[in-house]
Amino acid sequence: MVHAGIAGATGYGGVELFRLLANHKDINSISLYSSSEAGSPYASLMPQLSEWFSDELKPIETERMKEELDVLFLVTPAGVSRDLTPLFQGSGVKVIDLSGDLRLQNPADYEKWYKKPPAPGQLLDEAVYGLSETNGEKIREADILANPGCYPTAVLLGLAPLADSGLLEKKSLIIDAKSGISGAGKSPNEKTIYTNTEENFRVYKVNEHQHIPEIEQQLKRWSGRSEAVSFTPHLVPMTRGIMATMYVDVSLHEHPESWMDLYRTFYANSPFVRVRDEFPATKDVYGSNFCDMHVELDERTGRLTIVSVIDNLVKGASGQAIQNMNIMLGFEETRGLKLFPLYP
Repeated sequence: MVHAGIAGATGYGGVELFRLLANHKDINSISLYSSSEAGSPYASLMPQLSEWFSDELKPIETERMKEELDVLFLVTPAGVSRDLTPLFQGSGVKVIDLSGDLRLQNPADYEKWYKKPPAPGQLLDEAVYGLSETNGEKIREADILANPGCYPTAVLLGLAPLADSGLLEKKSLIIDAKSGISGAGKSPNEKTIYTNTEENFRVYKVNEHQHIPEIEQQLKRWSGRSEAVSFTPHLVPMTRGIMATMYVDVSLHEHPESWMDLYRTFYANSPFVRVRDEFPATKDVYGSNFCDMHVELDERTGRLTIVSVIDNLVKGASGQAIQNMNIMLGFEETRGLKLFPLYP
């Protein structure tokens, strides 16, 4: 049995991670840690979880954590795990980082896009990028894992079959992505208060979102070519969900007999990717670890349209982190994640 720890247990991602881990049959116990709320009863902060966890939040004490834990999830703000993770290297504790600190292999990229000092190069070299459906072999051997961002998860899963087939023209690629308000985090922000989100739809971080280099990095790994991509995120008035719509010019390539068959074959052994016969909606995956997608060719323009949807807090964060833990620890990949999407 496994003893798991969650550092950063009071944010949206940390609460969702606890909700999912509490129903995982191979998790024997869960310890919750917080640097700002240590000593507070978790139930006083999260009354909806009072029947599942009544203990106090623990302070982050690395030596004690190394003795007690088998796996540690870091659901911390950018800049925290780069200092915390090295303290667990070689300890036998598996570390899964849900922040962006370990995702970018080039330290200069992190400094440019996150505006913070990067993690040590040795740590970045050891961290395995955890896009579960495409990197399973390396994840299986990992001790330190960089869980992908929410936007990159939806985008990269939507593009992976094209990249694998050599049909992805990155110069023509346009990514139009929309996220629910929870993607902006729990900290108060004028742009995410009710009066600025209800009946409102806004674009943000145009050409400067920190997930841009993460998407470009993975596309380069697949193709061997470094090219910039156009990515524009939007904030929409819903709590959860991401819809990524991608447009790719495929007019210069010989087309497969069926674009849908190309996608279905690629994801034939991926239990959480559902290639649909129609374009999906965010409600189709709400509260679940599924990524639903559909693809159609516009014969007039020669452009392929791919739509990919996820729940940003589950498949885009905590659910994928547990999926990666399952792979790392040799459990069934779907353990603890067989969740029906919520309806309505």
